[in-house]
Amino acid sequence: MTLAGHANFRLRILKDIFHALVVPPVLVSLCYKTLNLQFGWWSIPACLLAVALAAFIRVQYSDFVQAREARQLGARPIPRVVGKWPGNIDVMLKLKKALASQYIYEPYLELFEEYQCTTLNTRFLWVDNIISMDQEHSKYALATGFGQFWRGPAQRERLESFLGDGIFNRDDEKWKYHRSLARPFFTRDRISDFELFEKYTSLTITMLSDIASRDEPCDLQDLFARFTIDAASDSLFGQNLDTLSKKLPAPISGCQSDRGSATDDSWGTFTQAFEAVQRIITMRGRTGSIWPVFELFEDKTAPHVEIIKRWLDPLVKQTLDNKAAAQKIGLRSPTEEKTFLEHLADSTEDAGMIRDQLLNVLLAARDTTACLLTYVIYFMSLYPKIAAKMRQEVIDVCGNNIPTHEDIRKLKYVKAVIDETLRLYPPVPLNQRQSRPQPCTLPPPDCTYPTESRQPLYLPKSTTFWYSTLLTQRNKALWGPDADEFDPERWIDPQRVARFTSNPTMFTPFSAGPRICIGQNYAYNEASFFLVRLLQHFDTFTLAMDAQPAFSLPPAEWKLGRGRQAVETIRPEATMTLFIKGGLWIRMKSVHSP
Repeated sequence: MTLAGHANFRLRILKDIFHALVVPPVLVSLCYKTLNLQFGWWSIPACLLAVALAAFIRVQYSDFVQAREARQLGARPIPRVVGKWPGNIDVMLKLKKALASQYIYEPYLELFEEYQCTTLNTRFLWVDNIISMDQEHSKYALATGFGQFWRGPAQRERLESFLGDGIFNRDDEKWKYHRSLARPFFTRDRISDFELFEKYTSLTITMLSDIASRDEPCDLQDLFARFTIDAASDSLFGQNLDTLSKKLPAPISGCQSDRGSATDDSWGTFTQAFEAVQRIITMRGRTGSIWPVFELFEDKTAPHVEIIKRWLDPLVKQTLDNKAAAQKIGLRSPTEEKTFLEHLADSTEDAGMIRDQLLNVLLAARDTTACLLTYVIYFMSLYPKIAAKMRQEVIDVCGNNIPTHEDIRKLKYVKAVIDETLRLYPPVPLNQRQSRPQPCTLPPPDCTYPTESRQPLYLPKSTTFWYSTLLTQRNKALWGPDADEFDPERWIDPQRVARFTSNPTMFTPFSAGPRICIGQNYAYNEASFFLVRLLQHFDTFTLAMDAQPAFSLPPAEWKLGRGRQAVETIRPEATMTLFIKGGLWIRMKSVHSP
C-alpha cells in the first residue's frame, strides 16, 4: 500500500503536467499538419500561447460550471482571496513565510479579518483550497454533513508513505473496519487501567525528583513524549518501548531539533525521524496540490519512514511469530486477554497493515496527550495560583494516595484546567477534510462578522477543506471578549458553561461526529492521573528560560501583538500536532524541599 502511494503522487503530477504543458502544443502541431503549415520561428511562441490559452479556458470553464451549480443549489461562492500576481502566487509565498515566522496561525486570522469572513478560498494556482475558522462549517464537515466529506485522495496522497493503511488515512468501509478493531481496546475497563498509569507515572516522577534535587531544568515536552509512548506501547501492544530509560536531552545541547535538544541515541534518532516526517507532510499541505513537483525524484519522507519502520517492525514480527507458534501447538488465548497488537495479528497476516495501524495509534497516544500535559505545565508555571488551587483539590480529594477512577471524577478544577488548556491549545490545531466528488453547500456562517451574508456557501466537488480548531476555540464571537485568556473558571461557572453546552461543537479538541477520537477518555484519564501524582510530589513549577534554546524564544515584537501573542514566554508551533518550539524547560521543587 505504501509503495502504491509513492507511485501515485508522481503519476498524478505527471498527468497534470502532461495535460497542462504537453497537450496544448501537441494540438497546435496537429493543426499545423492539418493545414499544411510549415513550422517557423513563431512556432515556439505559438505553443507557449497555446499553453496559456488552454489554462485560461480551463479556469474560465471551471468558474462557469461552479457559478451555474451555485445558482442551482441556491448558494453563493465562498469568498476568494485576491492577490496581485496570477494564481495568487504572491499571497501563497507571503502566507508560507508568515506561517513559519509569526505567531501560530496569525496569518490565517489576518486573512479572515481582511476579507471579513470566517471561511475563505485561497485559490492558489487557480485550485480551490478552503480554509475556515467557522464553527458551523467545521460542524457540518465533521458531523451534520458527514456524508458529504471524507479524508479523500488529497490527504491519502500526502500521508501514504507515513500512515499508510491506518485508521487516520482511510475512508468508508476500510475506516469502519479499522475503527471496529480499535474500539474494544478503549472501553472503560481498559482506559481505567490505573495500575499501568501508576507504573510509568511513578518511574517518571522518580526521574523528576532526581533532577529537581539537583536544581536542574528538565525538558518536560520530551519527557512526556516518552511517558505517553511507553504507557501506550505497554497498554496496547504488551511491549514497553522503554524510552524512559534512554538518555535525557541536556539543555542547550549541540544537537537541536524543532521540539528541543535531541539526544544522539536510538530514541533520539526515532523522535527526529518522527518529527521530520510530520514537518514534511505539513509543508506538503501548505504548498498545495503541486507539492509532488518538489519530490518528483525523491520522496522526502522515505529515509525518515525507514527509521520508524526499524523501530516498529520487530514488534510486528515478534507478534506474528508468537501467533504462528501458538497455532502450531493449538494454543488459543482468550480474546479479553489479547493486546491490541495481537488482535490485529488475528485479523490479518499483512505485516505492513499491522505496522501502519500501530503507527497511527502511537501517533495519537504519544503526541496528543504529551501535548496536553506540556501545555498544562506551561500554564501552571505562568499562573502559580492556579497550580496551587489544583494541588489543594488533589490533596483534598486524594490525599497522597494513588487516585482511583472515582477520585478523578471528583477533580472538577483539574478537569477545568485540562479543558481550558485543550481550548487554547488543541493538540491537532488544524485538520482537513475533502468534499466528495459532487458539489454541496455549507450552512450559513456563524455570526463572527455580522456584516457577512447568512446565505449558504457553495463548495465545489473534490475540494480540500481546512478547518482550524485553534482559531475556532479562541473566537471571541463564540467565547466572549476574554477568549484569549487562560481562565479555568469558565468551565465551572454555570452561566459560562451554558455557552458551551448550548453549542458543543465550538469545543472539539478531539474532533466530532462519527470520526470523534475513540481515545479521548484514555487521554483524559492518563493526563488527570499523571497530574494528580505530580502535584502530590511537587508544588513549584518555574520556566527555566536559561535552558531554553535561543532560537525558540518569542520575538520581541510579539509583546506588541494581541491576545496570547503578547503574553507568551514560549513559542507555540505546529506540524501535524501542536508543540512548543525548543521544548518546555522547567525547574520544579518537591513539596519536601526546604
